[in-house]
Amino acid sequence: MEQFIAFGVVGLSTAAIYAIIGSGLVLTYTTTGVFNFAHGAAGMVSAFVYWQMTIGWGWPVPLALAAVLLVFAPLFGVLFAKALAPTQGLGDAEKLVMTVALLSGLIVLARWVWNPNEGRTLPRFFAEQKPIDLGPVTITWHQALTMIVAVAVAVGLRILLFRTRTGAEMRATVDDRALVGLTGADPRRANRIAWILGIELAAIGGILIAPMVALDAAQLSLLIVSAYTAAIFGRLRNLPMVFVGAIVVGLLESYLTGYLPQNDYLPGLRLAAPALLLFLALLVFPHGRLRGRDRKLSPVPLPTVNGSIAFAVVIVVAGLMLATMLTESDLITYGAMFAWGVIALSYVPLLGFAGQISLCQLSLAGIGAIAYGHLGPNGEWWALFAAMGIAGLVGIVIAVPALRLSGVYMALATAAFAVILDRWIFTLPSFEVGGATIKLFDQGSVSIVGPDLFGWKIETTAGVTVFAAVCLALAGLAVAALRRSKYGRRLIALRDSEAAYATLGGNLLVARVSVFALSAAIAGLGGALYGMQVQAVAPEQFNLVAGLPIFLIVTIAGLGAVGAGMFTGAVFAGPLNVIPVLWPGLSNLAQVLPALGGVAFGGGVLKEGAIAAMRKDWIATFRDRLVAPVLVLVVLGLWGLRLIDAIDGWAFTGGAVLAAIGARVWHGYRTRPEPDPSVVPVEWMGVRQPWKSEDKEVLDRAVTTGS
Repeated sequence: MEQFIAFGVVGLSTAAIYAIIGSGLVLTYTTTGVFNFAHGAAGMVSAFVYWQMTIGWGWPVPLALAAVLLVFAPLFGVLFAKALAPTQGLGDAEKLVMTVALLSGLIVLARWVWNPNEGRTLPRFFAEQKPIDLGPVTITWHQALTMIVAVAVAVGLRILLFRTRTGAEMRATVDDRALVGLTGADPRRANRIAWILGIELAAIGGILIAPMVALDAAQLSLLIVSAYTAAIFGRLRNLPMVFVGAIVVGLLESYLTGYLPQNDYLPGLRLAAPALLLFLALLVFPHGRLRGRDRKLSPVPLPTVNGSIAFAVVIVVAGLMLATMLTESDLITYGAMFAWGVIALSYVPLLGFAGQISLCQLSLAGIGAIAYGHLGPNGEWWALFAAMGIAGLVGIVIAVPALRLSGVYMALATAAFAVILDRWIFTLPSFEVGGATIKLFDQGSVSIVGPDLFGWKIETTAGVTVFAAVCLALAGLAVAALRRSKYGRRLIALRDSEAAYATLGGNLLVARVSVFALSAAIAGLGGALYGMQVQAVAPEQFNLVAGLPIFLIVTIAGLGAVGAGMFTGAVFAGPLNVIPVLWPGLSNLAQVLPALGGVAFGGGVLKEGAIAAMRKDWIATFRDRLVAPVLVLVVLGLWGLRLIDAIDGWAFTGGAVLAAIGARVWHGYRTRPEPDPSVVPVEWMGVRQPWKSEDKEVLDRAVTTGS
């Protein structure tokens, strides 16, 4: 019994921290309508700053706490408010990308500033004081402090929201932002205060929990999963229920630690328990209609048949060029762009066409890699289709329980699923089900070989690169055909309005399950291709954090653009790998680039995506019947020179870039409008043509308007 009470005390102290963090999350969401996936990362950065001040610089604890909680956290909250203000009124995916970008960027930034290879610990508060003896159990002063702070936060929020004018403004902003403005209140001020308080609570929670866990950027950021669960208990708006949910999560974690049997199958369950509980809570608790239904949606481009075929040919030719110009080691790094492209392409039908948010596509790719590795140890061709089928079935497993979810709730469910796979399922040893042995990573890695296509064995990295390029080209053609089909139009109607889609006779069940299965199958194909490229895969390559940059780059490219797959693969395997090679000191900057791009996208810099902007700038050049063939001949000539070693790879790359720029300049020169000799500039009237009486009026207008 004493042990049971002791674990209960530990659980309650942890629950107090989850309640503090979850309260800040709910406060910002209900007031601003933005679900902050970077909430935990804000607490993580605050914990690192507190460590730097106390341990790194030797500041007294009271001074460090004052600096973090009274200066750093409020400024951080204002930064969040400014960064996320442009997302008001955007679609769920576009709104989500900003907070995911901040999450990814803050993790990379923390690893950049504080070397993750150096161990760091924070002492508990009042660690030198004797624990409080309560008879059957003792409580440390740190545990007592967490509970006291949680109670103080609960009381303080109650007083703020129901006893002050500011609280009334914040609650009114939740109900009707426009009406609040008509009453003379400032909804932007309420939003700003909510962000400051929310980040303040995240900072408090981060500082309190950091001494109890490893001071690791990703681990501290993902502790927010437990706070997500507490927030879902409160349906993202009920603060008392957030505290109830936090108690459930904290006690569950503590008792699993104390009473879970010790074997090879269950340790991961304790780590995944908060995510599993989050997934179940999302399914059990009713959710009202999400805010912001009158959102702005990005248009979905309609690819032409000729354009799709031409783009597919370009992808295959790019694969051939890489395979013939790069060394074996370089191909493993840069040739993976086509596999990453297939994984990224899986977002297009799911998120771009149907508007269904998923953060577990890389985890589904891991399932495809596992399935192909075990079913095709000798490269059996059918194993590739089997891997796609198995990944598709897992997609259905996600879709069916989550049919009643959408928007933020769907994002949370898929993120929870990714964490469950990463922390538990992927760590399992082999096991038997119905007499059949099931192997995943088997607590190690999975070796993967190239396919055997009816006797033609693809064994070299160059061959795998070309094969992956062909697969990406075919998958792109299939997705483009889907966009032009009746099914594709139905998916876009589903994205625009689920209610209208159902009213017009559409079957929501069939549409959502089928698009999840299709997307998962494409991701599974990409995972298998990636495994062939790198020859062996491990669980950490397919976790939630590793998949965030892919989500960001796809969104930056343009969610509905079929070319988003190739764009993402090229960026993910190209500049992000080239920059550290050329400038080793900028390796951390390369890792933060996707996050910076996501912030720029969320801020409205790329309103329609990078591909739409590139298409607008370059499509006329590529359609020029003189310029385009010359450009192709120049690039092919450079390729030929590279094959005979007349030039190196950098010369080829530089020459191709210069040729493209020259082609655009040439096209602009060819298509420039010819000057009209009958039109004389104002300043030349009376010189190039005789002065007329009506010219005085034209001259006066030009002087007045400056034009």
